[in-house]
Amino acid sequence: MKIMVAITGASGSIYGRRLIERLCRQETVERVWVCFTSNGGKVFAMEQPGVDISALPKVEVLDIDDMFVPPASGSASADALVVAPCSAGMMSRIACGVSDDLVSRAADVMLKERRKLIIALRETPLNLIHLHNMEILVRAGAVVMPASPSFYSMPETIEQLVDTVVDRIMAQLGFHVGKGWQE
Repeated sequence: MKIMVAITGASGSIYGRRLIERLCRQETVERVWVCFTSNGGKVFAMEQPGVDISALPKVEVLDIDDMFVPPASGSASADALVVAPCSAGMMSRIACGVSDDLVSRAADVMLKERRKLIIALRETPLNLIHLHNMEILVRAGAVVMPASPSFYSMPETIEQLVDTVVDRIMAQLGFHVGKGWQE
């Protein structure tokens, strides 16, 4: 599998990081393309100082303005795209079909090719425009998963709490999750 993970400017870049780390450990994943929006890169650096995603095996970091990479094309695209965290602004651009950068273009490709698009929205409270955009995306075939962690597993660390959301994303991608963060 080839999976793209996009990290936007919404707070919660740890969701993207933990997902990328988990994907890199999966035998069936051959490539993880990572793309940061401009604000996504800034928030990532602020929230996770010193973390270098590009050092992980299987990871290729893509430039937000490069429309000549595989995820930008329907004939050579990723098997799935996860936008985690997804800002309300990026969700809006995707819902409206605005393909003005690699993330929004790759999302457009996923929808038109009927491939897996997962939106891990990190926004609260939601207004009517957000809800309308979520409806548009779900009707178009995307999976909208607000990054709402659960507490059933009695997580003891922030990473374990974050992994309750990452587990759900992994399950949507078709991976066996098992006991979540305990596996």
